[in-house]
Amino acid sequence: MTGLPTAQKARRRCKGAGRLNILLGFGFALGAIAMPRVAQAQYRGHVSSFVVDVNSGAVLSQVDADLQRYPASLTKLMTLYVAFKALRAGQITLDTPVPVSIHASTQSPSKLGLVPGSSFVVRQAILGLVTKSANDAACALGELLGGGDETRFANIMTQQARALGMPNTTFRNASGLPDPDQVTTARDLAVLSQRLIHDFPEYYHYFSETSFRFHGRLIPNHNPMLKTYAGADGMKTGYTDLAGHNLVASAVRSNVRIVGVVLGARSNPQRNKIMTSLLDSGFSAEGVAPVAPLHPPVVLARNAARHRHHAAKSHGSSVVEVAEAPSGSRRYKPVHHGKAHHSVSSAKVRMATSRHVVSTKKHHRHQKG
Repeated sequence: MTGLPTAQKARRRCKGAGRLNILLGFGFALGAIAMPRVAQAQYRGHVSSFVVDVNSGAVLSQVDADLQRYPASLTKLMTLYVAFKALRAGQITLDTPVPVSIHASTQSPSKLGLVPGSSFVVRQAILGLVTKSANDAACALGELLGGGDETRFANIMTQQARALGMPNTTFRNASGLPDPDQVTTARDLAVLSQRLIHDFPEYYHYFSETSFRFHGRLIPNHNPMLKTYAGADGMKTGYTDLAGHNLVASAVRSNVRIVGVVLGARSNPQRNKIMTSLLDSGFSAEGVAPVAPLHPPVVLARNAARHRHHAAKSHGSSVVEVAEAPSGSRRYKPVHHGKAHHSVSSAKVRMATSRHVVSTKKHHRHQKG
């Protein structure tokens, strides 16, 4: 090429560069296709768990604690964390109206049955999430805090997760309804649970509410540990077909507070049994004497057949759990509700600074439930 004119050399260099760019682009495309998707959490029936002493930070047991799983309605723990932050900052109050959009009203059960165009208040939204785990209430609250857009709120949730030290968690909606990209881990959920307890002691009492009254209806709490486990005072249940039966529980005995996380159980009874065993072992490891279980709910013999039929329909639960919905992905687009929509500027919901509440000692000890 030494004898070619300068202009011709330049043209050949441009053609060569163009071919290189095309090849590089094709290579990157192939790489994107060949790369496996980040853990899709399809492990129903395989339990992940994590147990921690909240005060000392000691990890008391863990099984596949970093395996990414679908959070189902445990997602609402982060929805509540962001709401509590907004309350603390004075951006909203417990009596702030929460508008109900068409998008929020059409969420799959479990739900309060909110009517589009109506409103309810933040206090009712919190109780609706904690007790019935209402997906319509979670969506409406997320839209309020996300400036009318649930997708924007989900991004805020993910940013908050990173700030709290939850690297393996991503949120795509406020409720936990199925989305293949919405994942978490047992360890990350334990971090979130501890931060809820430490950061918002003035609001933690909501998790121990056994019921609340909404429009003349008594809404019971789905968390069975409140009625069956001595010392339990929160936190949250969750269920979808792909996630399995999930539970985060917190209990206090002799000034020792323990948080347990169980993800992916096959049924509610299995989930509850595993959690009870994990908490018992955790308290024992911390030198707390065992306590007799509380009396579980009794099913009358004459109602046994109806109970079995209902349990079969509810995948082993006598209570329809959240975020129960048809399996498969569900994506949410930005929703705009006009100028009349009450909203809180998403820019005002600042991320909490990353800090360690307590140091954690990782015990590489696997415990089977």
